[in-house]
Amino acid sequence: MNQTVHSPIDRFLSWLRFEKRYSPHTLEAYRRDLGQFLHFTEELHAIPAHQPGLVRHGHVRSWMVSLMDQGVKERSIGRKLSCLKTYWHFLLREGLTKLDPTARVLTPKMPKRLPAYVEAVDLDRLFVMLEAEEGGVEVLPGFSRLRNRTLLELLYSTGIRRAELIGLNHEDADLAAGVLLVRGKGNKERLLPLSHDLSTKLEPYLKTKATLFGVGAKEPLLVTDKGVRMYPSFVHRIVRNHLTLVTTIQKKSPHILRHSFATHLSNAGADLNAIKELLGHSSLASTQVYTHNSIDRLREVYRKAHPRADE
Repeated sequence: MNQTVHSPIDRFLSWLRFEKRYSPHTLEAYRRDLGQFLHFTEELHAIPAHQPGLVRHGHVRSWMVSLMDQGVKERSIGRKLSCLKTYWHFLLREGLTKLDPTARVLTPKMPKRLPAYVEAVDLDRLFVMLEAEEGGVEVLPGFSRLRNRTLLELLYSTGIRRAELIGLNHEDADLAAGVLLVRGKGNKERLLPLSHDLSTKLEPYLKTKATLFGVGAKEPLLVTDKGVRMYPSFVHRIVRNHLTLVTTIQKKSPHILRHSFATHLSNAGADLNAIKELLGHSSLASTQVYTHNSIDRLREVYRKAHPRADE
């Protein structure tokens, strides 16, 4: 697929990066999804990538059917279609085409998927184990133990995303004020509360980090054993290895701790709008998935307590 320096694709990705302020992870996903579609239309329909005006809604639908035949899940197909819709929105906006071939294409119906989470009792058990290690069990070198515990505490106690965790700088954690500055999707900033317990646990990590690697306002808050900013697979490995100790759920990713954070708040009766703000969701609809566990709990209470529940 040939592209010039100022091709529609390059202009689109630059727009996403500099105007929409999309993250590198999202940019790569858009580049990949768009590239797959344009390769499909070039190979099967002889439509050059630099001539998007030749694409029609039938081409989009045939690509979606092809993805379904390959076993691609509805959610992934929906994401790819969203990429195409954003691309043609940009092309229309820039006057690079007069037709939107995605306008008549409907997003596949998504199967209802409830977020997996770790039970609160299991996470309590994990943190008790980590504190026991702090008390003298030499499993990992001192800094690694402190860093791993801090990483897990931050993910579960604040519900931040993996990318947000990695992007934290030293100056973002104000232990005296008990707040954490987080940069979310679209580089939107939000302030999250740091509990007294979490602030207290951050102190020894920060002191050890300063002794080993120094400290600066713009330095990363969490670092690898070599003192550099962490990367996604590094965080994932730490979370997976620790969750394996206390749970048998299949997926053991940093996002599971975010799901656990939100689910436990919802189960305890926290206001849904407050959870939305804590998570950095732009829409309340994204937060409402966490109410399912509360509903299940209330249904069980009703079933056991109400005299006509089983009728």
